[in-house]
Amino acid sequence: MLQDIRENSQGVIAKVIIGFIVAIFALTGVEWLVGGFVASPPVAEVNGEEITEAQLQINTQNLLASLGGADFDQQFLEQIALNQLIEETVIKQSVDRADMIVSSNRVDRAILENPNFQINGVFDGDLAIRTMASQGYSVELYREALSQSILLGQMANAYSASNFVTDAELESIAALMKQTRDFRFVSIILGTRTLGTPILQEEIQDYYDANAVEFTKEESVDLSYVVLDRNVISEEIAVAESEITAQYEAQRLEFEGTSEKRASHILFELSSELSEEGAIELANEARERLLDGEDFAALALELSSDTVSAEEGGDIGYTNGTAFPEPLEVSLKALAIDEISEPVVSEFGVHLVKLTEDAENIYQSYEEARGRIESDLKSAEVDLLFAERIEDLSNLAFETGDLLTISEQLGLEIQSVSSVSRAGSSGIFTNPDVLSAAFSEAVFEGNNSDVIEAGENQAIVLRLEQLNASALMPLEEVVSEISVLLRTEKEKEAVAILGEQLLVGLENSEDIDGLLQENKLEWIDAEGVDRNSFTVNREIVAHVFSMPSPESSPRISSVRLSNGTYVLIELNQINEGELSSISEPDRERLISSLESDLGVSDYQSFLGSLRGGSDITAPMLEEEF
Repeated sequence: MLQDIRENSQGVIAKVIIGFIVAIFALTGVEWLVGGFVASPPVAEVNGEEITEAQLQINTQNLLASLGGADFDQQFLEQIALNQLIEETVIKQSVDRADMIVSSNRVDRAILENPNFQINGVFDGDLAIRTMASQGYSVELYREALSQSILLGQMANAYSASNFVTDAELESIAALMKQTRDFRFVSIILGTRTLGTPILQEEIQDYYDANAVEFTKEESVDLSYVVLDRNVISEEIAVAESEITAQYEAQRLEFEGTSEKRASHILFELSSELSEEGAIELANEARERLLDGEDFAALALELSSDTVSAEEGGDIGYTNGTAFPEPLEVSLKALAIDEISEPVVSEFGVHLVKLTEDAENIYQSYEEARGRIESDLKSAEVDLLFAERIEDLSNLAFETGDLLTISEQLGLEIQSVSSVSRAGSSGIFTNPDVLSAAFSEAVFEGNNSDVIEAGENQAIVLRLEQLNASALMPLEEVVSEISVLLRTEKEKEAVAILGEQLLVGLENSEDIDGLLQENKLEWIDAEGVDRNSFTVNREIVAHVFSMPSPESSPRISSVRLSNGTYVLIELNQINEGELSSISEPDRERLISSLESDLGVSDYQSFLGSLRGGSDITAPMLEEEF
């Protein structure tokens, strides 16, 4: 069974879990494996194994980083982080009890395939060692941590990727998923039913008094300001067309002079038992088999000494002409797509090389590249001028008591804006830093603001012209708005009264056709509507699919839509769905989704069982397991 678990540990769920566990190891692995030099008091114990305060704090910081550094209650975060550590520990202990192991070759392959250890798709040992060291690992510790994470992933995969869905379950799910309903409905929309009913001045006054907060203007400011814009500075700088043309030609030649090739190989490694002559002879024999039609990938798996690439059909990735040993690069230049080389000798042994991809690069036209090249040529000078002028702007903003001097010395236009609230206005006045400065104590005291960098390309200094205190708007300014609100409420009431009258009549089996005709309303038939249909208002569809099945007579119901419309509904029939109506690709996706959901559920049950059967003490969680 354990071997089956190992062999079937490559599923999507397992890879996700492995990735998650590896991420945790990256932050907690050394502390977990080594323990540190200073003993920290345990915050929990799992079957006698301690979880330290140091582990908890590292995991809490990891959790906070994954949430984007948002402001969360520290105690709440620590409880979540501790629960994660407890679950990791009980799984690790379960793996240990099962005597599960992972082969050294499997760990090697995982390291070689790690993109963080590759340059241009090729493993680089120096990069790998530096990356491990930056995470606090020696090679030995990293291999141990990686081995542990693979084992945990295999255990998770054994429970989460072993589910199946029966035909009966599929039929039952299809009956619900593809179910359709036949119904009819009457929509009573807001209209002009109450136009003859006047809105009294007392009603307007009462609404105004009861909802004063709706008619209170926020505190706001009127500002003057100047903007230093990097793009405006860029327009001041001229670049000769000849410079742009020369740069374009240089970039085009460099780009088109390179190409990226992809190759596969079969390696015959030299040893005390295999000389170079013997390896060349074996390579020629293999080449003859390939020319006779045998599959390159199958032959690589059979013959190649490079077992890692052999498992990928011999693929060794991409090169720009420098990634592979020089003899292989020379050989590749002479090969056509899918052509097999003669035996090639390198410091690694004797190779048969196959060119699998050859991408020639064609550079964009001068018209397409001109704007970018001109901007690049200007960039350094623009950066320098922008930085110098920001410094000048900062000094002038501090030294002067107005914006006029800044405008004159830096050639910046003084602009103005009115009624900017704390919630913002438009343009640069949506920037939180700009708004914070606009309502700062220093600006309220009559000073220029500090320089505010509103993005990478703009810097702004602003000055208060007028502070507008929050105030209740006069009734005469809002009387029209209140009248519309009150009219809408009267329309809703009228619609509801008519709707309830029709509903009662229908429930009592009365003839409501006359009342419908009198109000210019009519039934709308909707047959074969599924739960995802957009042919009928989504709120109506959602309500219809919440109604119980009609028995001897139609089901009657009503719903008020978010726009105030009253809808009277008569559900006549429910049509069960059939599995045959689901296309084969959709059926496969459905099965995959169901199996994944069941797998996650089983894995969570497994975790719960492990926790329930463990002696766990965690005082900060205020409970003992």
